[in-house]
Amino acid sequence: MNSDIIMLIIILAIAVSMSMVGKGGGNFYVIALVIAGISMHQAATTSQLIMMATSLTSMIIFNKHKKVDWKLAVMIEVPTAIMAFVGGYFASSTEAFTLKLMFAVLFALISLFMLMPVKDKPINKSGKIGYWNRKYGGYEYTVNLWLILPITAAVGFFAGAIGISGGAFKVPLMVLLCGVPMEIAVGTSTAMVATTAMMGFAGHMVNGSFDPAFAFPLVIAAVAGGIIGSKCAVRSKPRNLKKIFAATNLLAALIMAVNMMS
Repeated sequence: MNSDIIMLIIILAIAVSMSMVGKGGGNFYVIALVIAGISMHQAATTSQLIMMATSLTSMIIFNKHKKVDWKLAVMIEVPTAIMAFVGGYFASSTEAFTLKLMFAVLFALISLFMLMPVKDKPINKSGKIGYWNRKYGGYEYTVNLWLILPITAAVGFFAGAIGISGGAFKVPLMVLLCGVPMEIAVGTSTAMVATTAMMGFAGHMVNGSFDPAFAFPLVIAAVAGGIIGSKCAVRSKPRNLKKIFAATNLLAALIMAVNMMS
């Protein structure tokens, strides 16, 4: 089978699974491209474009089923998007091995955190500054802005640098720190992925690491996968989404670690 067709099938499969858990899929897109012989910097740039297109498609479906907390998405996305541009810009001056190491370590840690049991967090009714009480989709939860804003800024920097969307970090941040239900976190994360990916892509583009002829067919395959995956997600149980999320992160970390040693 032609190698280009194989790559399109791989990208389609990644898009389906990643759209189910609110991730842009940058971890697997980058790995697939690097293994195919694409440079780390071009892989990161191409990954950002693919995620931007896929997440927009998935977002429409999640929003239709009222799984996107738009106010929370805007609050979290501003610092993430700004720092994603910074990370994408400075990535060109960072060694490829360093980017791969960052990738593997960060995803392994996130996988372990998501396998931990999540306890219901008490709703803060005191109205303290920096604690934002939310009601959405039949749920109530409190967002700790003192924690979530600086952490998401750091997430944006690393996401932009290594060519991912940050969804792998935003979902556990919302679930573990703010008590956001998994299905709302997944839908909200998907809405944020497009902006972060766009800013990261812009940062990489400044340094010229982009091949449109190579990237655009992959974008079409990923968009098709995003439609399939997001439709499956709205029918899945939150517990299953959490397990899929953790498993895909851990697999991405292991594959990148093996690639580093080869």
